[in-house]
Amino acid sequence: MKQVILIHAHKDLDQLNALVGQLAHEDFIIYVNVDAKSALDVTRISPQARLVRQRIAVHWGDWSQVRAMLNSLEEIVDGVPEFDKVVFISAQDFPLLSNQALQQALDAARGSELLECAAIGPDGWACQERYQYFYWPRGGRLAKTAGKVLLHAMRTLGLRRKMAAGMRPYGGSCWWALSRPCIEMILARVRNEPSLERYFRTVACPDEMFFQTLVMDSPFAAKVVSNNFRYIRWPDSGARNPKILDAGDFDDIARSGAHFCRKIDSAASAALLPMLVRLSSPRTARHD
Repeated sequence: MKQVILIHAHKDLDQLNALVGQLAHEDFIIYVNVDAKSALDVTRISPQARLVRQRIAVHWGDWSQVRAMLNSLEEIVDGVPEFDKVVFISAQDFPLLSNQALQQALDAARGSELLECAAIGPDGWACQERYQYFYWPRGGRLAKTAGKVLLHAMRTLGLRRKMAAGMRPYGGSCWWALSRPCIEMILARVRNEPSLERYFRTVACPDEMFFQTLVMDSPFAAKVVSNNFRYIRWPDSGARNPKILDAGDFDDIARSGAHFCRKIDSAASAALLPMLVRLSSPRTARHD
């Protein structure tokens, strides 16, 4: 069955086109969604990819990241009659398997949702402040001042919000591979429960919480494999962004068993990229 590779991008046309070319395969349908505020010329994106039409300006840490994903998924569900999964990556990812091996790995995961997932709370991922308080990442001076006053009042009075719709909060990486039925469930809930979007608009980094929480509040919870098969290296526990990978990381990447690695930068990762191309070529791809 066909797989959909969804790439969200905001810079570096050459790197994006190289990624599209690397993933070009008869069983993969590639979609690209470009941040609307990006200077990237979408007319020069490889014709091997389909462009998401409903583009929006995406800002780190706020609802726009989730809304862009939902826009992409809506167009994919409408435009592709049959597919197994949507594999969500960024233009700074790179495959570690040949296309044939990646298709085989996804076929082996049919019936599963590949979604890094952990319960949020003191005994799990302790990031509950992201949803317990109101978060407004942008706005004028008045909005920011009001937000600070409200935050101070809630902390002073010991007030906390509960997760929307009585759901138990879950979180994890925003890179995943979800099945068509699971995606249709998510889109239906967003359409039928507008309070979900209103709530998550005031959550910090909702892209690392929204999909996990909805999937775990559904029959698909029993199908979740808490592994997104990404090699990501964090410099330290307090880092906001993962390390840009370079040639020194290659041995760990090759041994990881992951499907993709990130983050890749065309300049900083220049020596690594040819090594990754060889690793994911049909002649040298792993068969473990």
